[in-house]
This record gives sequence, structure tokens and C-alpha cells, in this order.
Amino acid sequence: MNLKPLYDRVVVLPQKAEEKSINGIILPSSSDEKSEVGKVVCVGDGQTFDGKTVKMQVAVGDKILYSKYATVAYKYGDTTYLILRQADILAIIKGE
Repeated sequence: MNLKPLYDRVVVLPQKAEEKSINGIILPSSSDEKSEVGKVVCVGDGQTFDGKTVKMQVAVGDKILYSKYATVAYKYGDTTYLILRQADILAIIKGE
């Protein structure tokens, strides 16, 4: 994929929602809303504010939790990627 995000934007591959809970309970498909977890595919170089460079806090390969409605979809082949600003990333998920 030849997509390079600009400034503080991040390209994310959304992850499929879990079909089972931690305790093994199978979740119904009606509970399957838009996924808010994804894997970072590429990151921009950062943004400059008032002469200071704001570095990117995420890296390629990080699993993240992002704001539900803050994305722009981009379809490449059969895969849909999401583009969002670093400020719309809520957390990096570690240890999974």
C-alpha cells in the first residue's frame, strides 16, 4: 500500500470485534457495533505547534483504542483502512 499519512495522522487497520467474552460467553451479532480497536499500519511525521514539534506517541504495529466517530475510511483492494488524528487515539493496548 502506498499511503503515507501527513502531519499527526495515523492509518489504522480495524480489528474484528470479539465473538466471545473473556469468560467464554458467545456474544450475539447484534452487539457487534463499529470496532474501536485497531492496529497501526503507518504514522505521519508529527505536527508543529508554536515552533515546537509534537512527536508521534504511536508506532507501526501498536494496538490502539480510538474514538468511535473520528475516522475517515479508505478502501484499498478488499481492505478498508481508517485514517485519524493522533489526538483521536484514546489509548495504546499493551500485553495482548
